[in-house]
Amino acid sequence: MSEHHHTIALPAGYRHADAFTFHGRDADALAERVEPEAGRSHGGRIRKGVLLGGVPVMLDITLHADRAECSVASDGAAPGDVVHDALVNMLGMRIDPAPFEDAVRDDPLLGPVVARQPGLRVIQSATVFEALTWAIIGQQINLSFAIALRRTFIGLAGRAHSSGLWCYPEAADVARLDLEQLTSRKFSGAKAETLLRFARLVADGALSLDRADDPAAVGERLLAVKGIGPWTVNYALLRGWGYADCSLHGDVAVRNAIGRLRGTERPGLREAETFLEAYRPHRTMAAAYLWASLSQDAG
Repeated sequence: MSEHHHTIALPAGYRHADAFTFHGRDADALAERVEPEAGRSHGGRIRKGVLLGGVPVMLDITLHADRAECSVASDGAAPGDVVHDALVNMLGMRIDPAPFEDAVRDDPLLGPVVARQPGLRVIQSATVFEALTWAIIGQQINLSFAIALRRTFIGLAGRAHSSGLWCYPEAADVARLDLEQLTSRKFSGAKAETLLRFARLVADGALSLDRADDPAAVGERLLAVKGIGPWTVNYALLRGWGYADCSLHGDVAVRNAIGRLRGTERPGLREAETFLEAYRPHRTMAAAYLWASLSQDAG
C-alpha cells in the first residue's frame, strides 16, 4: 500500500457541515465514514473508498478551520491528478458561491435565504462516474430507498480497500454485472438496464466523461443514452462536473421550494424553468439555496 498527502486550503467561512452532511448520507457507512468534531462548527474527518484507475483508494480527509489535510492510501499506484480531482470535488471547491451571493443580495426571494446561510457549498461526488450512477439510481424514488440501492450497488460492483472500507466502482466494474444481479436486489428493470448501458458505453470508450468537455456537449451525449433524461443530466453536471449553471427545474424539491418562497402552489416544469432563467449564469447555486430553504425556518 502506498500513501500520499495533499493539503487543500479552505476559504474563510468554509461550511464544514455541508461536506459532512453530503458524505454522511449512508448511516451504514459502507464506502464513506464521517466523524465531525462534537460541539464545533469546524473540524472532523471524512474517509471515502473509491476505485481510481482500477486501484482501491481510501481518501482520508481531516478538516481544520482553514485547510483540509488529505491522506491518500492506495492499494497500488493510483493516478495523482485523478486523486486530486476527487478531493477537490468532495470538498465542494469547484463553484465559488460569492458571485451568486452578490447577484442576489437584493433579491426578494433568494436574498433572505442566502443571508441566513452564507457560503453554501455544492459538494460533489468523488468522480463524475459516481455522480452519474448516483443520479440514475436515485431518480424517481425516495432518498432512503436510493441510499439502500446505492449500498447494494457498491457491494455488487465495488471492491474492499485494505482498510476494510468499500470502494465505489468504476465503469469497467459495473459493465461486468448482468441484469439479474441488479433486478434480484430491488433495482427496477429500467434502472438496471440504464446503469449497465451507461457503464458499458463509458467502459468501451464510446462515451466520454472528460471534465474539460463543454457542458452543452456533455448534456447532448448523455441525453442520447436511453434512460437518461434532463433531470439526470443536470444533476450529474452539478454533482459530477461542478458546472455553475445547471437548471434543476425538473427537480421536485426545487419546485416545492419555489412554490413555498412565493407562497403559491408548486410550479410546473416550464414555469420553474422560466423562474430559474433569471439566475443565469448561477442556476446551480440557485438550486442549492432552494434546497437549503426547505430546511430553514419559514421566518
